[in-house]
Amino acid sequence: MVSCLNDLRGLRSAPELSAPQHDQLRQELAARRAGCDWFTLGVMAPSGLAAVQALRTLEAALGWKALEPDPASPHPQDVAGSAFLKGNQNTGRFQLRPESGLGEGLLISGHNLADPSTEDTWGPLPLNFFD
Repeated sequence: MVSCLNDLRGLRSAPELSAPQHDQLRQELAARRAGCDWFTLGVMAPSGLAAVQALRTLEAALGWKALEPDPASPHPQDVAGSAFLKGNQNTGRFQLRPESGLGEGLLISGHNLADPSTEDTWGPLPLNFFD
């Protein structure tokens, strides 16, 4: 049973969440994010397009500036199988790569150089968590 963000630790894929679980995790995530200055994220998805779509939905929901693709990354439509996207607000870019054997979900890591006690990684959250 998932009742807090810590319950997601160690999961290979994001669990399905009930509406109350989703609401609880969203509130907890907002509170934990508040202590961070910037974020990195990982998206484990069934395709490159699905990974970028989850990224764009998350950015819109959280009011984040859109990350730009790293020029060395393949185009999302060229990654038809499982994909991993790594985004970094500090660099303003994301990298996408094909990767087999992944689960599915969003991982968000908060960073704060002045107060490292607020730093953590949360997830995996469902790909549609921010829809």
